[in-house]
Amino acid sequence: MLKGFCILLGAGALIVSAPAAGQAASEEFRHALYDQILKEYVVDGHVDYARLKENRSDLDQYIALLAGLEPHVYAIWNTPAKIAFWVNAYNAITLKVILDHYPIQRVFSPATFVFPANSIRQIPGAWDRITHSVMGRPMTLDEMEHRVLRKEFQEPRIHMALVCAAKGCPPLRSEAYEGERLEGQWEDQARRFLSDPARFRLDQRERVVRLSSIFQWFGQDFLNAYGAPEGFTGHTDIERAVLAFVSRYLKSEDQTFLKAGNYRVVYVGYDWNLNE
Repeated sequence: MLKGFCILLGAGALIVSAPAAGQAASEEFRHALYDQILKEYVVDGHVDYARLKENRSDLDQYIALLAGLEPHVYAIWNTPAKIAFWVNAYNAITLKVILDHYPIQRVFSPATFVFPANSIRQIPGAWDRITHSVMGRPMTLDEMEHRVLRKEFQEPRIHMALVCAAKGCPPLRSEAYEGERLEGQWEDQARRFLSDPARFRLDQRERVVRLSSIFQWFGQDFLNAYGAPEGFTGHTDIERAVLAFVSRYLKSEDQTFLKAGNYRVVYVGYDWNLNE
C-alpha cells in the first residue's frame, strides 16, 4: 500500500485519506523496484535480456507505476527529482522495448543492413512511433528525450545517462537515478563514460582527440549550457564547449593539452550492437 493512503472498508463505505500537505514533496516517487531490477540483471553496463524476459513482471510493474503517477504530484518535485524520474523512465521503457522484441530479428530493408542484426535499429518505430504511458499520457522515447529532458531541463549530462540499448551508448548503471543523489551519479557516470577508450581517447603524440558521436549529435546542448570558453583554439564554439566539459574529468596535463588547441577532433563510429 502506498504510504500516506489508508483505505477502510466497512458498511459499504470506502474512505480514502490522502497524504498530508507537503508529504508528496518529501516522499518523491521511489525507484526501488527499478533499482532492484538493475542490480539483478545489469553487470558492467550489460543487460541479461534473456533472463530478464523470463522474469519481466517487476519491470512491467515499475512501468505501470510510471503510467499511474499523478501529474500534480510530479509538479511539486524539485528539479533533480524530475530529471531522475525521466531518465529512469526512458531507460526502463527502452528495456521494455527490447524485451517486447527479444530476440531481435533483422528487418529486411536496405537501411537496416547498415546496422547489426541484434540492434534496436531493427525495431521499427522504437523511438518515434511506439508509445508508452507516462503519467497517463502516451509518449514516445523521442518525446521523453527531446521534448522533456532536453527542452525543459537543458542539462547536457543526460547524454551520459540515457541508454538506447546499444554498446555505443553510455553504460547502463546497476542502480536507479535518485534526485537526492543525482549530482554524484552524474559525475560518476561522466567519468565512467570518458574512461572508455571506445568513447573518448586523447593521443598527444598524434595530436588527435577522439570523441563519441554523442558529442557530435548533441554538441549544441553543451554550448547552450556552458557557453564557449576561452582556449581550445582552432575549434568551433560547439567543440570548445564539449572539450571544456570533457576536460573537467581529465588529469591536469591532459586538461592543458586540450585547452592549448592545435589538434584534430575525430568523432568515432557508434556501436549499435545490443548492450547484452
